[in-house]
Amino acid sequence: MNTAQLQQEIIKLKNEKDVCILAHSYQAHEICEIADFTGDSFKLSVDASKVENKTILMCGVRFMAETCKILSPEKRVILAQPIAGCAMADQMDRELIAQVKEQYPDYTVVAYINTTADLKTICDVCVTSSSAVKIVNKIENKNILFIPDCNLGAHVAAQCPDKNIKLLNGGCPIHACVTVDDVRAAKALHPDAELLVHPECVPAVCAMADYVGSTSGIMDYAVKSDKKEFIIGTEISIAEHLQYMCPDKTFHILSLKLICPNMKATTLVDVYNCLTGNGGEELVMDEKTIADARKCIDEMIRLG
Repeated sequence: MNTAQLQQEIIKLKNEKDVCILAHSYQAHEICEIADFTGDSFKLSVDASKVENKTILMCGVRFMAETCKILSPEKRVILAQPIAGCAMADQMDRELIAQVKEQYPDYTVVAYINTTADLKTICDVCVTSSSAVKIVNKIENKNILFIPDCNLGAHVAAQCPDKNIKLLNGGCPIHACVTVDDVRAAKALHPDAELLVHPECVPAVCAMADYVGSTSGIMDYAVKSDKKEFIIGTEISIAEHLQYMCPDKTFHILSLKLICPNMKATTLVDVYNCLTGNGGEELVMDEKTIADARKCIDEMIRLG
């Protein structure tokens, strides 16, 4: 089968089997084309909780499938590619943060959504890259322990000067590897382009950007902007998606280092195999983990 035939077969099977397919924005374009919903991890989880389908197929990484299961425990949630994890989500575990909490007992623990379900069980509130500043500003406690991404945390701290924000040494190794020299090189090649970067990039890179924001924020900015040329400082798939969305505009990749191997692990054939019962992994979580992890997500919804 060619790509188009495989896509048609997937659409036929998902309709026959009443499966809702979710694709994170970093997935390949051919996967996003057959998805019922695309977007960031939290948006997808909310989308999944609102549909009537009893089976959810997540094309993304493990923590995203976990978040879906937390918000829709009654549904069957399948991760399309079982090896797709997240280097950032796996950096810090429950035991480590429990020890840190003992050192900072009067701190509110704010967890980026890019964390495991097990770690979320001991955190106070969850945030996304788009909601982090708003939520941290709304927290009554001045003292904040922000985990795991120190770059996103630094971005939040700069916009929440009234807060005392404690950061740990963690983050997205893909975004964090982009350097100031990479930015200079890209700007030299494309002097008329605006630079749009994700706050998971290091502060020095963010300081050189025309816009700093979440994946959805970057896409919205580029679509709505009167400008015609952009350098995209996040996972390279976003530049590709924007090329399809805005054929009258030009999009450049900030750096070839911005490739997430975990996001690239899922293929269209993986999706097909899940629907034929020959692939994927169903997420199984105990009721206590779901209930405890749900608390920090519910608090995010309350404050957001």
